[in-house]
Amino acid sequence: MSKEPNARLADLFALTGWSKGELARLVNRRGAAMGQQQLSTDTSRVRRWIERGEIPRDPVPRVLAAVFTERLGRVVSIEDLGLARHRRPGTTSADGAGAPEPVRTAEILTEFTGMDLMLNRRGLANAGPALPGSSVIPDSLYDWISGDNVALAAGRTGPRQVITGPPGRPVVDVYEPGPASAEEVAALEGSVDVFRAWDASRGGGLQRKAVIGQLDEVGGLLTHRHPPELARRLWIVAANLAVLAGWMSHDVGLEPTAQRYFVIAAQAAREAGDRPRAAEAVSRAARQLLHHGRADEALDLMELAKAGAGEGALPLTRAMLNTVEAWAQASLGHAREVGRLLGEAEELFVQHGGEPAPSWMQTFNESELHGMQALVYRTLAEHDPRAAGQATQHVHSAMRLRARQGKERSTVLDQLTLASVNWIAGEPDEALVQAKLALAAIGDTSSHRTWDRLREMYRLTGRYQDLPRVAELRAEIQAAVPPSRRPEA
Repeated sequence: MSKEPNARLADLFALTGWSKGELARLVNRRGAAMGQQQLSTDTSRVRRWIERGEIPRDPVPRVLAAVFTERLGRVVSIEDLGLARHRRPGTTSADGAGAPEPVRTAEILTEFTGMDLMLNRRGLANAGPALPGSSVIPDSLYDWISGDNVALAAGRTGPRQVITGPPGRPVVDVYEPGPASAEEVAALEGSVDVFRAWDASRGGGLQRKAVIGQLDEVGGLLTHRHPPELARRLWIVAANLAVLAGWMSHDVGLEPTAQRYFVIAAQAAREAGDRPRAAEAVSRAARQLLHHGRADEALDLMELAKAGAGEGALPLTRAMLNTVEAWAQASLGHAREVGRLLGEAEELFVQHGGEPAPSWMQTFNESELHGMQALVYRTLAEHDPRAAGQATQHVHSAMRLRARQGKERSTVLDQLTLASVNWIAGEPDEALVQAKLALAAIGDTSSHRTWDRLREMYRLTGRYQDLPRVAELRAEIQAAVPPSRRPEA
C-alpha cells in the first residue's frame, strides 16, 4: 500500500540542487565516514523516501540529517526531514498530556546541538532561511503549557501533532557521560551564571559554541536515570542553557536556530514541571519575532506564555511577561494597552520586593524593567510622538542603574534607544551625542542585534540628513556597519 509523499524531505531536497543519485552516493559516503560501512543506498530508495514517504532504518535518518545540514549551512534535524518514527498509539508522557517522554526530549536536544556544533566546527553556520512564525511551537507544547482553553483562543483546533520518535536511548558520542552527582549538577548550575554574565556583557557570538557544547553534554547526562529532585534540577539547567543558546543565536542572526532552541528550552522546562520557566522561554521567541516586526504573531505567543505561566508564577515573572506583551502592543500603536500593561508591570515589580527569584529571572532587575519600558515607549513614539518623553525618562533611569553592572551591550542598546527618541522628538543635537557614543562602543560587542538597532536609528536620521553633522554621522554608520546589515543610504 503506497504512502503519502514526504513533503518535508522533498522541499529540502529541492533546495540542495542534488539528483537522487547524488544524494544516495552522499549518504553512503557519509555513512562510511561515520563507521557505517554497510549502507548501500541507491536511487530507487531515495525515490521511495521522497515519493512514498518510506522511513529508512537507523542510522540512515541521522546520516541524512548530517548531509543536509552540511549542504544547507543550517541545522537540519531528523524531524525537519520528516523521518522521525512515531511512537505506538497510547504511549504518552508520565503526566498524560501526550507530550514527548523525557528520553525523546533528550534525543531532540542532543541531535540538534550535535548538528549545530558540527556547523560551528566547519564554519558553515549562516542566517539561513526566513524566520519561522509562531507555528514553530509544537502543538503538544501549546497543550501542556496552556491547556485547551488557551489553545482554542489561539485558534488551534483539531487534532494535535505530537513530537515523537523512535523508542530507546538517543545516539551519543563515543564518550558518553554517566549519571551526574549532586556536586556536578551544582557546578553546571554555576556555569549557566557565568555564561549568562558574559552574554549580558559582550553579546552571544564569542561564547555560543561553549554554551551549545555544555548543553550537548547535559543532554547526554539526561539519558541516564537520576533521583527525581536531581533530574528536575538537571532539566532546569538544560532549559537555562537552551534559552542562552537561543538568545545567543538570535544575537548573531541565526534566527531559525534560535527559535528551535527556545522550543527545546520550553520542552526541557516541561520535563522539570516548571511552567513559569517554559513561559519565559516562549516569551524569548516572542521577543525575537518583535525584533523582526512581527507583532501579531508575538502577541499570540505572549497569550500562550502568560496563560501558561500559571498561578505559581512570581510577580517578577509576570512583570517581565507584561513588558514583552507591551512591546508587541506598542508595535501596533495601541497606546492604551501599553499604559495598562506597563502600569501593571510596575505594580508587580514592587509587589515582588526582595523575594528570592530563580536564577533565570534574576537578570530582570530594576534596570532591565526601565530598559524594557524605554524600548516600549520608543516603539510607541513612532505611532504617537507624545510617548517620547516617557521613553526618555526610562532610558535615563536604565543607563544610570546599568553604569556599574558590566552590561556593555545593554548600554549600547540604551544609547541607541535614547538617540532614536531624540530624533523622533526633534532634538538632533542630543541624538548626535548618543549616536556617536553608541557607534564608538558597538564594535566591542559580538551582537548583531545592536547593528539592527543602529540601522533602525539610522532610518530616523533621514529627516535631518541635510544637516552637515548628521550627514557625517550617516556616512560613519555606513562605513562601520557590516555589509550584511548595512542600511540603505
